[in-house]
Order: sequence, then structure tokens, then C-alpha cells
Amino acid sequence: MTRPGGEWRNWGRSVHVRPQRVELPGSSDAVRRAIQAASRRGLAVKAVGSGHSFSGIAVAPGVLLDLRDLTGVVRVDRERQRVTLRAGTPLHAIPTLLEPYGLAMANLGDIDRQTIAGAISTGTHGTGVRFGGLSTQVVGAVLATADGELLTVDEQQNTELLPAVALGLGALGVLVEVTLQCVPAFVLHAVDQPGRLDETLAGLEQRAWESDHFEFYWFPHTDVGLTKTNTRLPGDAPRHPLPAVGRWIDEELLSNAVYGAVCAGAAVIPAITPPFSRLAVRLTGNREYTERSDRVFTQHRGVRFREMEYALPLEQLRPAFDALRALIDERGWRISFPVEVRVAAADELWMSTAHGRTTAYIAVHRYWRENPTAYFEAVEQIMWERGGRPHWGKMHTLNAARLRERYPRFDDFVALRDRLDPERMFQNPYLQRVLGE
Repeated sequence: MTRPGGEWRNWGRSVHVRPQRVELPGSSDAVRRAIQAASRRGLAVKAVGSGHSFSGIAVAPGVLLDLRDLTGVVRVDRERQRVTLRAGTPLHAIPTLLEPYGLAMANLGDIDRQTIAGAISTGTHGTGVRFGGLSTQVVGAVLATADGELLTVDEQQNTELLPAVALGLGALGVLVEVTLQCVPAFVLHAVDQPGRLDETLAGLEQRAWESDHFEFYWFPHTDVGLTKTNTRLPGDAPRHPLPAVGRWIDEELLSNAVYGAVCAGAAVIPAITPPFSRLAVRLTGNREYTERSDRVFTQHRGVRFREMEYALPLEQLRPAFDALRALIDERGWRISFPVEVRVAAADELWMSTAHGRTTAYIAVHRYWRENPTAYFEAVEQIMWERGGRPHWGKMHTLNAARLRERYPRFDDFVALRDRLDPERMFQNPYLQRVLGE
């Protein structure tokens, strides 16, 4: 978000910048004109959505294009169940836009504040070993390129570019439209259960393959795994939503208000973290309900934090998690935020963290007022040694030389970036670090 006085900072307060110019284009033509004007002034351009990336991927030192006015449905192909959206449409608005057509997105992450362009450009994903990240739902896009022209990429035009453009890191141009392959609207039967952590870990891969969507959370300093298992049901299946009062107590009072107060206190007095974590796993994570898919996939996160997430080959999940547990014990850290574990299908997108392999994700967090450096760097070393790839929108320290080792199509992507943006109009310090000059 942009503050009075012109400073922009992200939601996690991990990066900030004072752009030379801020524009709010409301159409594709307005984006084109903004790029052309920036080119004449010799300024770099960066499109910005909701600022929910924790890395510097959206930092705009030159011209910041705020896409908040570039929203809504462009067209719907009912027969093929495809919807074209303007790039600034926030994820939380999409279910309502799709509802009149009886459609839904096939999968979602657990936060829906991002724009559709921001979510696919950073590799946002949900969970489910047979479901890819949000970018795998992209079947077409329109990109405003460095020369101020519009490039259409779909199954009829420039098809060979789709695996790059669908997850383009903001390095290839400014997305103005995104076409999604949707599915018929569906509901999810959700079962949230606490269980012994060792038992959860022992059956992890089996539960992942047996479930439509499976994930678990672990609060350090406890021996409990909070599991979430979601089963897909037809859209007309009976719904049994959580009672409004119970949901408010669990998701707003306990998970946001009380938890936020404890995190703030733990930043000053770390010793309160272990007993609170043990209390938290007794009070939350035990419920069963059936509801519209997006209302199960996503949740409100009101407590500000910073995050690092690594993608691993599924077979490396248990060794990496065990090493993470041992690390926290050895260092004596007091970690108030849970560790999150999810899974996803392999895909063929050039810069996808799940490229070519069934993938497990381990995410670590710290309260935004706590310094995450020591924790994140030590965890990063564990993940790297086990084949890890960092989430593009979350904090990490890797550069192009190391990332090239992990992405078979890395040089192809860089060559396309060089062709579409030879003058680096869309580059910023983060992209320079991860893609190189």
C-alpha cells in the first residue's frame, strides 16, 4: 500500500520504497500509455497489487502502477468454463464474480487478499497432491510489453510462451488480463483435527495421496500436528457451515485478536511462547463442516507476520521437517508462529517451484516485530541442502547463480526476458538478484 507522503510498503513490512511516480490505470490502454511515458523518461515500471509478497518482487523505485482500478470480468466462455479477468481483480472477489456462471477456481491458497496477477506471478499455491498452483489454471493472458504494445498469449497466439507468462515474476511485462480454466462450483467437507505430531509425520505421504487437500500446522514447542483434510463434493451437496458465533470465536477472537496480543507480548518476553503454543493447540483446530470451496480454502489473517517458504521434492519432506524441529530445539529459539506444511502436483511452468516434481512446501513465519534473520537463514540452509526452491513472493537470500541450479528452464526464461525487455524496464533490485543482468 502507498502511504501519505508517497512511501509504499508491503503488508508484512519487510520492504518499502518511495516511487518516483504512482499511477492507477483503469484500462489496458492506460497501462500501455503509462509504460510509454515511463520509457520516454527513462524510468522503470513495476505493477503492484495488494502488497502481500514478503520479498522485494513488487518494489517499484521508478513508476508504481497500482492495479486496484483494473478489476472485474472481461468475458466468460460458458462452454469451456473459462473466465477472463482484469489483472488487478483480488482473489477474494473472484468467487462472487464466478457464482452467476456456476463456476469456481479449482484450488486456492489460504489467503485471498492478493490480486490474480500478483498471485500467479509469484507462484501462489494451495494444497493437494493432485492440484497445481494457481498459475496452472492460467490458459491465456494479455501482457503490456516494454514497447507499450499488447501481447496475447493463449492456445491460438504465442502458445509457446504460456509456460513462462503464466508465472512470469513481473519480469516480462505488465499483465492486464488473465484467463483462467475454471471448474464447476463445488463444496468442501472440511475436517480439522489435532493429532500426535509423530503419528502425523509417519502417515504424511499416505494421507496426502488419499486426500483431495491435506495440510498440517505445527506450533513449535508442542508435540501436536493440527491437520486439515478437505474432500471435494458437488456444488449441490448439502452444506453444514460452522455456526457464526463459533467461527468468530475460533477465527477472529482466538486466531487473530488473542493470538496477536500474545505475539506482541512474546516479542518482549519470549518465555511466554511455549506455554501459549501448548494452550493454542488445545483450544483450536478441532472442527468439521461443509461449505463453499473458497470459504474453506481461505481464512482471515489479521496478525502481521513475515514468511519464508521452500518447495521440496515430496520425498524430502520428512527429513527436512525433522531437521527443522531439531534446529529449533538446538538453538533454543522461542517461535510463536506455526510451521505450515502443504503439498502440490508437479507442473511444467518454467519458473514454478513445482516444476517437474511432486512437491511439498514448508513455510516458516515470524511476528513482524521480531527479527527473522537467524531463523530464516538457518532454515533456508536445511531446505537448500534437500533440493529446495524458494517461493518467489516470500523471503529468501538466493541469487541467479544458485537458482539456475534448481530450474531446468531458467536460461530459457532469462532469454525470453531479454527478448521482451532488453532495456530492463520491468526490473527492480529483487529481479536483478534472482534473474541476473
